[in-house]
Amino acid sequence: MHFLDQAKVHIKSGAGGPGAVSFRREKYIEYGGPDGGNGGKGGDVVFVAVPGLNTLIDFRYHQHFKAKRGGHGMGRDRTGKGAEDLVIEVPVGTQILDEDRETVLADFTHEGQRVVLLEGGLGGRGNASYKTSTNRAPRQHQPGEPAQELAVWLRLKLLADVGLVGLPNAGKSTFINAVSNAGAKVGAYAFTTLVPKLGVVHHKGREFVIADIPGLIEGAAEGAGIGDRFLGHIERCRALIHLIDISGDDPVEAMRIVEGELEAYGAALEDKVRLVALNKTDLADAELVEGFSAELIAAGAEKVFPISGATGAGIPHLLDAVLGYLPTQTTTETPGRLPAEVGEEEPEEQPWSPLG
Repeated sequence: MHFLDQAKVHIKSGAGGPGAVSFRREKYIEYGGPDGGNGGKGGDVVFVAVPGLNTLIDFRYHQHFKAKRGGHGMGRDRTGKGAEDLVIEVPVGTQILDEDRETVLADFTHEGQRVVLLEGGLGGRGNASYKTSTNRAPRQHQPGEPAQELAVWLRLKLLADVGLVGLPNAGKSTFINAVSNAGAKVGAYAFTTLVPKLGVVHHKGREFVIADIPGLIEGAAEGAGIGDRFLGHIERCRALIHLIDISGDDPVEAMRIVEGELEAYGAALEDKVRLVALNKTDLADAELVEGFSAELIAAGAEKVFPISGATGAGIPHLLDAVLGYLPTQTTTETPGRLPAEVGEEEPEEQPWSPLG
């Protein structure tokens, strides 16, 4: 399946059905009167976040969505049939942007979230609704409200707890394969990762999602290399792991480049917690690892985690640190019931009694 994280679509709701102009014409009925029914409501355009999707590739081949219009009103006071809503399924993490690509119209952050983006037009009134004591045979009716139309951009931001950043060939793919079930492509050349990759990490009874994005090079904010378009996928992460190749020319310069690109991108990425990991330590001796770690700390890193994605050395210690920035637990409260105050004892369950 191809990965696509941006798509433009054109959507249109359904127009309301027109009201009817009709009069009773029945044998042996001396006095008839107006009996034109109202028109039916047009269909809404509804977006729903569903599980199991992680790409917008379907919107490359289907870009126009139009809900059906409401049915016509009919005689004998029959109301036109309301049109069904047009439901468009999108992955969790999708944002709907206005045509300017800046105004966020909807943000789908959890499964099952439902947003009515365009409402269908209301049906027009039939002539029966205009009948009064002084207007016994009205012939006016309403045509129904028109449809709404809009062109929007869909932008997918993968939902992950932790993001991986670093220069190309820093060992991010090897690392995510070592800690999760991602199955990312690994090669001895730059930009083996061309699209973001997700993996689920299980560590000490905890579970979290990690995202690997293509490597950054200097000038990515101006479009160099693959650019910074995939940085949006780590905007929602709680923490970032910055992998630095110890076998590179200058680990300190590597950290400076990536930090500079994060700051240039904005979206508060430069303010996120970053865990600096000195990778490929299996290719260096302990003295070199200690020396580079000291240099990185002197350059601004709060702490350095020497690891090896190939052998697994040091990875458990790094994952321990990651857990410290994730929620300790997820609680599910009973719907409609407020959680107990801190320190307040839960009331004991009383046996049922017909007296209450």
